[in-house]
Amino acid sequence: MALIDALEESIEAFDNKIEAACLPFETAVEHLDTIPGVGKAVAEVIVSELGTDMNRFPTPDHACAWAGVAPGNNESGGKRLSSRVRQGNHALRTALLQAAHAAAHQKNTYLAAQYRRIAYRRGPKKAALAVAHSILVIAYRLMQRDEDYQELGGDYFDKRRPDDTVRRLTQRLEQLGYQVIVNPQAVAA
Repeated sequence: MALIDALEESIEAFDNKIEAACLPFETAVEHLDTIPGVGKAVAEVIVSELGTDMNRFPTPDHACAWAGVAPGNNESGGKRLSSRVRQGNHALRTALLQAAHAAAHQKNTYLAAQYRRIAYRRGPKKAALAVAHSILVIAYRLMQRDEDYQELGGDYFDKRRPDDTVRRLTQRLEQLGYQVIVNPQAVAA
């Protein structure tokens, strides 16, 4: 029991040191903490690895490539050869993947909808990497603009192209053997 108490005290001391070191970056950590799936610990990792000055990366894609969450792009003669992802920053990539898995299991969020949409077609690992990429792009923009995350909602993809959603769902019902007649409802203004 004495050993457990000593270890808990040392963990608490390290947590206090980390918190004191992150004090100048507290606003950036608070902004990143508003992203679904990103907790305070992951926000601290993002700030510690990227910093708060986004001028070192010309675009969010440069930051994603540096972190190792950008999709590979090896193409020659119009033929895709390999889409393997770069190695990148191991600590940042691990934290972003953890945040992506956490975001994927939340309800009615844009990132969860993105995960489900990609996982259906390409599998859960590629979907988690795509959500990690999106989280880093969002983090880049939030630190650049010094603002909180604005949630788009879990139905963002359905609202973006409603005609495509109606067509896709109609085709799915017809494949199951139903006859579908679509009558649009009047939208109250």
